[in-house]
Amino acid sequence: MTNETVPTGHSLFAQYAYPPNELGYCGPTDGDGPSELATHAKEFDGAWPYLTAIADAVGSADPLGEDIVRSYWVGGPSLGKVDPAVLLSRLRIAFKGQVTGLLGELNTPTGVLAHHSFHVLVVYPWVRFLHTDATTAVRVMQDCRIRWGTVESVAGEQVVITSRPLTFDAGVLALGDPETERVNWSKDGVSLAPAPKPGETVSAHWDWVCGTITDDESAALESATQVTLDLVNSTWSENVSVVARSAHTRG
Repeated sequence: MTNETVPTGHSLFAQYAYPPNELGYCGPTDGDGPSELATHAKEFDGAWPYLTAIADAVGSADPLGEDIVRSYWVGGPSLGKVDPAVLLSRLRIAFKGQVTGLLGELNTPTGVLAHHSFHVLVVYPWVRFLHTDATTAVRVMQDCRIRWGTVESVAGEQVVITSRPLTFDAGVLALGDPETERVNWSKDGVSLAPAPKPGETVSAHWDWVCGTITDDESAALESATQVTLDLVNSTWSENVSVVARSAHTRG
């Protein structure tokens, strides 16, 4: 995928956007390879509102700047510059008329992040299925979120990584104990990054390794993910309390 004439931010966008695009879940449907995806970034209507929000917050005219793209997919200090109230308003406008998860249930902008974890766990409707089909909902959200893991082994085009999977137990969405999983770093000779090495930390999206990440990046990814999990759990708790109080009043 590497192309020295492509800006780094564009390449980084493709590393993370290609896995769901390959599956036909978002972005262009004309079969572009990874190196062409960033030219269609606006067609990723899930990611684009966040990228533009981060760009506006940091005073950049380029939503595909390297730091902006990394902030959305991975995390980092720039997320703290995005006003959560302004972001929440923008997202409600951007996704108006679409079926969403908890976007309309948020009573406060606290915890609203311009991060992919927020889109997966709050905006996507799968969170609504946790109490009816938790197995499917958790599996989809687990695959769709950006996760981090340590490479245990590399064999051919696949790697085994140890990472903390998404769990749902006793009404709480959380990161569980580390488990191993097998993902691809390459498919039929197409790769999103160089082959990782045992002991390295990588990020993964769906069944792809997106690239090797630093300790600071994995910490930022974990932090942003946890903020979103806390928001989801507190929102569920508030809604349950409201329902319970309403039932008690009617009784």
